[in-house]
Amino acid sequence: MNRAFTLAAAAATAVLLSGCATFSNDGGFGAVAQATKTRSGAETRLLRNDEDRRALDEQLGKLLAEPLGAEAAVQAALLNNRSLQARYWELGIAEAELVQAGRLANPGFSFKRTHGEGAVAIERTLSINFIQLLTLPLASRIEAQRFEQVKLDLAGEAVGLAHQARLAWIEAVAAQQGVEYAQQISDAAEASGELAKRMQAAGNWSKYDAAREQAFHADAMADVARARKESNASREKLARLLGLSGAQAKALRLPDRLPELPASPRALADAEAVAVRERLDVQAAQLESKHTASALGLTRTTRFVNVLELSGIREREGDHRSRGYEISLEVPLFDWGGARVAHAEATYMQALNRLSAAAVNAASEARESQADYQASYELAKHYRDVVIPLRQKISEETLLRYNGMLLSVFELLADAREQTGAVNNYITALKEFWIADANLDAAIGGKGVQQ
Repeated sequence: MNRAFTLAAAAATAVLLSGCATFSNDGGFGAVAQATKTRSGAETRLLRNDEDRRALDEQLGKLLAEPLGAEAAVQAALLNNRSLQARYWELGIAEAELVQAGRLANPGFSFKRTHGEGAVAIERTLSINFIQLLTLPLASRIEAQRFEQVKLDLAGEAVGLAHQARLAWIEAVAAQQGVEYAQQISDAAEASGELAKRMQAAGNWSKYDAAREQAFHADAMADVARARKESNASREKLARLLGLSGAQAKALRLPDRLPELPASPRALADAEAVAVRERLDVQAAQLESKHTASALGLTRTTRFVNVLELSGIREREGDHRSRGYEISLEVPLFDWGGARVAHAEATYMQALNRLSAAAVNAASEARESQADYQASYELAKHYRDVVIPLRQKISEETLLRYNGMLLSVFELLADAREQTGAVNNYITALKEFWIADANLDAAIGGKGVQQ
């Protein structure tokens, strides 16, 4: 009898202790927000109610009141992207599973009353899953590791969204700038084509030469239409990433120019080591391997015994009373748990290989991005310091010769088109540099990591 009450007391104590597993104040979001801010330079928030939404709308109104810079675009995306907000609620799911793992299943209670031949028999049974009590700490640790992994995954997704928003901003500004220069080329071609028509009408220009100028103007007009189409598509892509619609999307304004090329490229001592150390996908893969290792330990613990139920019993039959306990045990007659252990071991090896692949990919992407950054900087610098000055010098000499009546107006207009085309090529090179800059940040783990 004493043993039964002792076991019942131990079970009751376990139930009370399991009730200590509670929800955190911020649902784990603080760690996600901090990691995101460190790696993207912008803050993110979880929108929980209408008040949060109204505060965000006010903040977005201030951001959209001026031409949107790259950092402001990243900030808007991290606050207003609804897909990211939906993903954030996975933290609540993971924390609920963590808390649930720290709580025992409710005990079972049964009451049986029988009578016959003048005697009444009463049986009362209180049962608890004893094997769950034994594995409760390990199960809690597994879910705690999974909770941490979800935090890393979500922080990585937020940083990834920041990277996408930055790239979309670069593309949108460059495309908008490209429309301007395509229009300049078209205007020059239109002037040349109109002059050719007049000279042909006066008999001073052949039909062949006039048709060539008009064809060039037609191609330039098509280039303007194509540039506007690209600009609209890139602008809408940016608006989607920022979560803008309706009046907010229409209010979106962008700067007229991309930022200028830095005076010198930045230097990274060891981009590969930084990437392997700082990238969130590598850290998440490390946690996954630890999580599966813990799960393998749990599987081995319960290989032969996965159902062990302890019950305290009190019986009364007439004036006769008795107490005792009952143990229910699954007999491993057909299933010895080998399949579960094999499944866990295969999952663990899969996690180890994923970790190795994540590290290899991180190092490779860091090398590639660093090389692309250097090459893109040198190309943009070449256009800025060599090509553009040469085109300007040629334009000056062409104008002098035109004023000296050594060149025709058509040659002057053709030079103007070439000058504008060179500037447009520089814009493309500048865009590629800033894209390479953003990709390098992403490859090493974020904009604000220690380098």
